[in-house]
Amino acid sequence: MNSDAHVPEWTLISLRPRGQHAPLRRAAQAAGASVVALSPWALQVRDDDASRARLARALAAQRVVFSSPAAVQAAARLLPLNAPRAGIWLAVGAGTAAALRAHTAGPVLAPTRMDSEGLLALPELAALDGLDAGLVTAPGGRGIIAATLVARGATLHRADVYQRVPLPLPPRALQRLRRRPAPWVVALSSGEALELLLAKVPQDLLPRLRASLVVAASARLADQARATGFARVCVADGPLPRQLVQAAHAAIITSASS
Repeated sequence: MNSDAHVPEWTLISLRPRGQHAPLRRAAQAAGASVVALSPWALQVRDDDASRARLARALAAQRVVFSSPAAVQAAARLLPLNAPRAGIWLAVGAGTAAALRAHTAGPVLAPTRMDSEGLLALPELAALDGLDAGLVTAPGGRGIIAATLVARGATLHRADVYQRVPLPLPPRALQRLRRRPAPWVVALSSGEALELLLAKVPQDLLPRLRASLVVAASARLADQARATGFARVCVADGPLPRQLVQAAHAAIITSASS
């Protein structure tokens, strides 16, 4: 992707949790971009008996939804995921499905459209009257999944297996961002991460940040970005690092050519 000589050097702002920037960094470097990592939070596994008990109940349900790769990794640290199971296990996207398949030999379903709406459109979640539904996740986040499962008649068994611990934005990364020329691109795959960024970013960077291009992992996140003051927003084909970077690269090519 970085063979376009007319494409300016650009900067991708990653809002991934602390320690989880590497896949986005690799994809960005392949496209000729550099990454500034502004982690608004870290992920912390809930390692206690109550969390294990809630997870065991969720895993016993007839429908079990995993909301993210982090949810899979945290669950696997609490309980083995390769035990025999009768229920149908579902992942919100390809990354979550791949994480699950690394821990279990059973089938895993995932939507082509890798977001909450795509997951909830799967026929296995269409009629849930009288069924138990497990949701393996973290506090906050994908509230639409829990609400929709209940609205469709399921008895919900939620297991919050990890939590997001807010962090101050790293001063060295902020300094690096100040030195970076435009164009800036914000890779957006979490609405909560965007809210934390806007609450914590220094005032001198806020105007330049709002002038950035936002590449959103879904239409819902794109709407949120616009509602919080970003004027330049595009939607990627999905939440995977390569999809976010490809959308950003294409938008920068278009802008540089116009």
